[in-house]
Amino acid sequence: MTFAKVTGTVVSTAKIEDLKGLKLMIVHPVNPDGELTGKQIVAVDTVQAGVGDEVLIIDEGGSAGIMLGMSAQPIRTVIAAIVDSVDWSILKN
Repeated sequence: MTFAKVTGTVVSTAKIEDLKGLKLMIVHPVNPDGELTGKQIVAVDTVQAGVGDEVLIIDEGGSAGIMLGMSAQPIRTVIAAIVDSVDWSILKN
């Protein structure tokens, strides 16, 4: 799992049948200092996250599909949790 911040939404009027009804969000990984790092990713939202929320994402392809019960679909990244708080102190010592 990876910590990320939701930076936007994706609107898609046409998509494969199995993805219809799924909410797509743009997420950007963050480091322990809360700074955006790496590249933005499109993720399926399973927890009703919103823009600005800090979240945990599963970006492992097979695991993401299994979480949705859709292992045969082209889903790589899923938002698995909205993060309320994190204690990074152990990493900063």
